[in-house]
Amino acid sequence: MKTTIKVLGSGCKACHQLYDNTVKAVEGMGIEVEYVTDLQKIMEYGVMSMPALVVNENLVSSGKTLKPAEIMKLIGK
Repeated sequence: MKTTIKVLGSGCKACHQLYDNTVKAVEGMGIEVEYVTDLQKIMEYGVMSMPALVVNENLVSSGKTLKPAEIMKLIGK
C-alpha cells in the first residue's frame, strides 16, 4: 500500500515548518507530501488546531510542529 501524507495548514510559519520537516522525514522513501490549505478539506478531518498531519487519511497530529524524527515515528518507517 502506498503511504499518503498530507500537511494541513493555513499557510502560517508553523504550517510551512511542519511541511518542510515532513518532506525531510520522508526523503528518499518515494512518499509524496501534499500541502492542503483548503479550509473545507481541512474541516473534513475535524482539525481544530493547525498545523495538522494526516497519514493514510488518519489524523495523527494537530497543533504541533513536529520534528522529522517524530514524523518518522508516526509514519511507522
